[in-house]
Amino acid sequence: MADLLEENLQNYKTAPFDARFPNTNQTRNCYQNYLDYHRCNKTLAAKKQDLTPCMWYQKVYKSLCPINWVEKWDEQVENGSFPGKI
Repeated sequence: MADLLEENLQNYKTAPFDARFPNTNQTRNCYQNYLDYHRCNKTLAAKKQDLTPCMWYQKVYKSLCPINWVEKWDEQVENGSFPGKI
């Protein structure tokens, strides 16, 4: 399973279709994948498990989100002022 996940991550080109976000505007998709990435990291790190599965969310949000949004959100996470529930 881990081998298949790593292979999929290496072959990854851009964000695939997500039925939760069928519209052209992908802002919510970007934000949700950013949250999912940080939630995944937090959960797996607490269990001391491999964080490789979380890389999927990171690749998706990095392909969808503008860089300046991600930088702003990262800064807010570091400062403890991020409005989302991580």
